[in-house]
Amino acid sequence: MKKPTTETSTSELRGEYGQAAADYTVGQDWHAYTPEMHERWRRLHARQSALVETHACTAFREGLARLDCAEGIPRFEDANAILGPVTGWQLVGVPGFIPDAVFFDHLAHRRFPVTRWLREEHELDYLVEPDVFHDFFGHVPMLLDPTIADFLELYGRAGARAMEMDALDMLARIYWYTIEFGLVREGGDLKVFGAGIISSSGETRFSLEDRDVLRLPFEAVRVMRTGYMIDSFQKTYFVLESLPQLIADLVSLDFGPVYETWRTALPIPAGDVLPGETPFGELTS
Repeated sequence: MKKPTTETSTSELRGEYGQAAADYTVGQDWHAYTPEMHERWRRLHARQSALVETHACTAFREGLARLDCAEGIPRFEDANAILGPVTGWQLVGVPGFIPDAVFFDHLAHRRFPVTRWLREEHELDYLVEPDVFHDFFGHVPMLLDPTIADFLELYGRAGARAMEMDALDMLARIYWYTIEFGLVREGGDLKVFGAGIISSSGETRFSLEDRDVLRLPFEAVRVMRTGYMIDSFQKTYFVLESLPQLIADLVSLDFGPVYETWRTALPIPAGDVLPGETPFGELTS
């Protein structure tokens, strides 16, 4: 299997793709993890768990507690035994970044791809690509939430139409600005639910505490028109009023006319405020 490429990163992607199946899946090979890797996981987990208590939404905190993965890199099969009875999701191992079309197909069938390699010691604070800590710690707890579980399946099914209309990049931005880098209002405060934020100590604080970053109310068309890069902290974050808003807003939206109108337009640069927009001014403590 050939290593994929991405236009959203200027970095060379890692991962051993030679033995991957046609759907980019590989075995986890859990026994190949060294004691040093498990110790690195424990330190990452301990550091991020401390931030989770004050910065993450309730669904994430509850999901992480159920997974009980603090002592070392978890086995995907053990997580599947927890996920399956609750939401019907299963984890599949992948070498790293996979093409959007393949990713959509996995989601449509309630299979969540998890990268099997772990970041190096010098990458504890920030990582360009998804590793096993980002994918498992950041994403899997939310797969136990029924709303997110249903949304991800619907999102995966929407991929076929986006590809037919040459608008895959627009649909991908929905995932990026919600599942990866989404914020949600909870109890009057802003909380994190996106995996790209919660798996990074630096971005967890930055997304909620930086006074200059742009935070906008979630609006699906605006999200699909907004560009991003994966090599730095985000310049724009979108805020949901609640997790069910994800399904309510997107199910009611006719994507076809949106794609027709905006698919050839240049994306709005991240960090730009459009006329009439009111950014969130309230910050969490």
